[in-house]
Order: sequence, then C-alpha cells, then structure tokens
Amino acid sequence: MKKHGVKERLACRVLGQHRSTQRKAPKGRSDDAALTADIIELATQYGRYGYRRITALLREAGWLVNMKPVERIWRQEGLKVPAKQPKRGRLWLNDGSCVRLRPEHPNHVWSYDFVEDRTHNGRKFRMLNIVDEFTRECLCIRVDRKLRSSDVIDVLSDLFILRGVPGHIRSDNGPEFIAKAVREWITAVGTRTAFIEPGSPWENGYCESFNSKLRDELLNGEIFYSLAEARIVIESWRRHYNTKRPHSSLGYRPPAPAVVPWPAAPPQPASPATSNVADKPTMH
Repeated sequence: MKKHGVKERLACRVLGQHRSTQRKAPKGRSDDAALTADIIELATQYGRYGYRRITALLREAGWLVNMKPVERIWRQEGLKVPAKQPKRGRLWLNDGSCVRLRPEHPNHVWSYDFVEDRTHNGRKFRMLNIVDEFTRECLCIRVDRKLRSSDVIDVLSDLFILRGVPGHIRSDNGPEFIAKAVREWITAVGTRTAFIEPGSPWENGYCESFNSKLRDELLNGEIFYSLAEARIVIESWRRHYNTKRPHSSLGYRPPAPAVVPWPAAPPQPASPATSNVADKPTMH
C-alpha cells in the first residue's frame, strides 16, 4: 500500500514506526469513563497529590492500572497540583543530622520539631511533631497555644510507654529542646540525644520533610476557627498520613498501613469516588 506515492513499508522505516500503526485504530480502556471519574474525584479530594500518588490510591481501591494511563488521563483532563491553594474553612467544627546518624531500624532514631500556625482570629498555636525516621511514621502531633519543656517530656513519656524507648532522639538546638530538664530526663530513661548543628535544619531532614508536607497538604489549605478544631483536623490528617497516604520513598506505600485495607479491596474494580464518600466531613 502506498501513501501519497510512498510505500508504506519505506515510510514506516524512515519514521521508525511499526506498520501496524497505519492499520489499527488505537483502542482505549473500556472503563476509561469510570477511571477518569475516580481520578478526578481523588484529585479533588487530595489536591496536593500528583498522578503517581493518585495511581497508588487507585490500586489500593482495587483498580488494575499502571501509571501510564493515569498520567494520560491526568494530562487529558488538565489536572495539576496548584502552585498555591486557597484556604478553606470547616464550619462544621466552628463550635468547638540525618547525615551523620542514619536510622537503621524502627525505633532507632526519632526526631521532633515545632511548627507554628494561627487560628482564624490571628492567635498563634504550636505543634510538636515526632517522627520515626526509619518508618517515616508520625508518632504524635501535640497541638497547643504554648509548648514548654514539660510538654515535650509529657508527650515523650507517653510514647515511650506505648512504643518503647528509642536509641536516639534527634532535635533542633533551640531553647525548647536544649532545656536542662528535657536533656536530663531523656538521659535518665536510657536514650541519647542528637542535636543538629546550629543553622543546619537539613540535618533534621526527616522531620523537616514531614513538616513541609504537613504545611503544604493541610495547614496552607485550612482555616481553623478554634484550637479544638485544629486538634481534630490535624489528628485526622496524621492518621491519614500514617495509614493511607502513599509515600514515594516507601514505594508509594503508607508508613503504617491500617490492618484493614482502605478501602476494602473488592473482587471487581471499585470506585474510590464512592468509597471515599464516608471519609469526607459533613459540611453545614
């Protein structure tokens, strides 16, 4: 067969195409419409996730799909992670050195740091974030208007009882962390402190990475009308981060998957769009 006076075989050889491309019309997936709907639903629900994490969530929901068709639909629908997202309010609650010391196993090195944000009325509140550097699991986020050395000891003592005493605790060298009471208490319970060098936040890279995800995926997109609301929403996000959120450095698996898979994998491809409805907060 000739195309415009040129033999098909010669034209395909010059262009580096297989001859079948000139004879077979491309066929999409029979379930493209359902897949597209679920991708859009997940992209809407998790606005800071790219197509790779959306693919992982689709697989957890029962879809047999790889990254290529998800990327194709993602671009076809014009989806993208926005550079900046507007904050939203939840009115339903308004009443209310990782270079020198690398983690080698769970409970080997914990790290912790402070993050600051504000409620709707402009008042500051602080979060104490504690992360297991090996598993990437967020062990706790303590939220309060003020956090002192006694609060650090209180949170750590609860975690030591629940999880055991870690080998090392890495932290900033700010006044909250180098308080004599904290140092003496940590040493007394049989673990070691690992303070990073002054002005070197990258040495606390695991916790800094977690802090950036917390701010990017939650704090930058939420308006907190009260401290109680902030505690509930932040704790809900922490649980999602640990049990559901695909983590790229863990092969797009969550740090601490739930015992019961979410959502429960059905025998046939399911719709995350419908299975996630129960997870969404009721808006009033």
